[in-house]
Amino acid sequence: MTAKELLAHPVRMRIVHALRGRELTTGRLCELLPDVSKAMVYRHVEALAAGGVIEVAEERRVRGAVERTYRLRQATIDTEDLTPDDYRRGFDLALATLLAEFTAYMDRDGVDPTADLVGFRQHAVWLSREELEELIAELRNVIVPRLGHEPSAERTRYLLSPILFPAAE
Repeated sequence: MTAKELLAHPVRMRIVHALRGRELTTGRLCELLPDVSKAMVYRHVEALAAGGVIEVAEERRVRGAVERTYRLRQATIDTEDLTPDDYRRGFDLALATLLAEFTAYMDRDGVDPTADLVGFRQHAVWLSREELEELIAELRNVIVPRLGHEPSAERTRYLLSPILFPAAE
């Protein structure tokens, strides 16, 4: 199964999101995805590892069993090889994953979107190719330095999902 096919499942994509910038055991992934059965998390972790999307960062013995800690493998997808249908499937997957993550957030006890500064907005902007490239560069300059932030007591993990495409007239 290719990486594209592996990531075409919302639970596997949520596992990938959870592993961004950190290393986690399967048990910890189960805690982070309480709406997904443990058996399903283990099955999807196994598939992602077999497909080379994630890798074992560490193994240790815990009560006679081997506990593995996983991390994302560094890889890039060459967008030049993607067909319009590949983009459509990728977008569908991104939306399904976003919906699953948001639903899991909203289902938490004591959820408070206002206090958590939850936001979603859509803006239509008119841009030349040069202005679009400038906007993308500016967004990268703002976002990329924050991708390396380590978890800490004063930090909350947020999902930021920029979506950009030309709108129909």
